[in-house]
Parts: sequence; structure tokens; C-alpha cells
Amino acid sequence: MDLSVLFNVTYGLYAVTTKEDDRAVGCIINTCSQVTSESKIFSICLNKNNYTHDAILKSKRFAISIISENTDPKVISELGFFSSREKDKFEQIAYKWKQDLPVITDNTCGAMLFEVVDTKEMDTHTVIFGKLVEAIKLSENPAMTYDYYHKVVKGKAPKNAPTYQEEVKKEDNNEVKYVCGICGYEYKGDINKEDDSFRCPICGVTKDNFKLA
Repeated sequence: MDLSVLFNVTYGLYAVTTKEDDRAVGCIINTCSQVTSESKIFSICLNKNNYTHDAILKSKRFAISIISENTDPKVISELGFFSSREKDKFEQIAYKWKQDLPVITDNTCGAMLFEVVDTKEMDTHTVIFGKLVEAIKLSENPAMTYDYYHKVVKGKAPKNAPTYQEEVKKEDNNEVKYVCGICGYEYKGDINKEDDSFRCPICGVTKDNFKLA
């Protein structure tokens, strides 16, 4: 089976958020699609190990913020590569509350608010179906596709993502690469030549977290 074919399936990039008690929680997903037109049912897919997964099943509500090409990569790193079990992901992210749901406002295209109407458990993930209750336009910025995220932002899929695949490593004797141990960002060249103020452009960690590829 040639799993590289799956990379040709098109995806967007979204922040899925909800409210747990009095705080905002959320994560980055690339699986969001409209299922029906008249009743406007959408589906999202979340790993069962994801903290946001349990929070949405508890609250029965969630918001989707559509990431744009102009959204700060920090939004993706904070929501995508850390857990709400460990930190407040929204501490450094611009957002506002809409109908008691957190919506990302950092150059996002728009936001959609949903009520959970059904769920379907799969192996490692749960497909959550939501009915659209509000749609909010936030900017005219072009939406970020998953392909753009990989090729331009140079980001990788978190291991909890439903589309995560181990990257196929190619031998290249003429090029030195270092890979971020948190988000998978590839640095071409000798990262040891960077000064101590260097930070990963995707997740913000120091160069000590990079390993030779």
C-alpha cells in the first residue's frame, strides 16, 4: 500500500475550541467538513487522548476558527503541540468569546459555532457531528490549506492528528538537517551555529530541542 497517495487528499487547517468550566480549551485539526446542506451539519474528528475531545463531549458545544495564511504560526504551535492538561494554551493567543465559546481572532478567516448532535466512535478517534448555530466572518485572508502548512510554513502533523503519518526519510549526503523534537519542523544547516536566542518558528522551543535528522 502506497500511503503517500493520502497526501493528495485536500484538507484545511482549523482551531477547534470549547469552554471547560471557566476556561478556554482547544486544539488544531485538519478534519472538518460539511455533511448536510439544509440542516448544516458538520463533522470533526478528534483523538480520544486529546484533552479537547473530552471537553467537547462534556459541554456539547464547540467552535471552529478557520486558520488563514496570515495567522501567526504561534496559534498553530500553542494549540497544536501542547496539551491543555499542562498549560493555558490561550495565554498568548488573541481570541474573544462568542456565545460563550472562544473564537481565535488572529487573522482568521471566520468562525463557526456548533451544538453537538451526534458522535461516532472509531478506533482511536471520535467523529463529532455538530449543527451550525452561528457563522462569523472575521477577515478576507486566504484560508490556509494543509498543503500550504506543510510546504510553506514547514509544519508537521501532531501525532494525535487523524492524518498523522511517519515521514519517509530520504538520504541526502549533501545537506545537514535538524528536526524539532516537538513539532517536527526541519532546519536546514547546522543549528548549532544559531545563537541561544533562536526559537523554532513553529512551536517556539529552543535549539536544544532539535536533533540531527
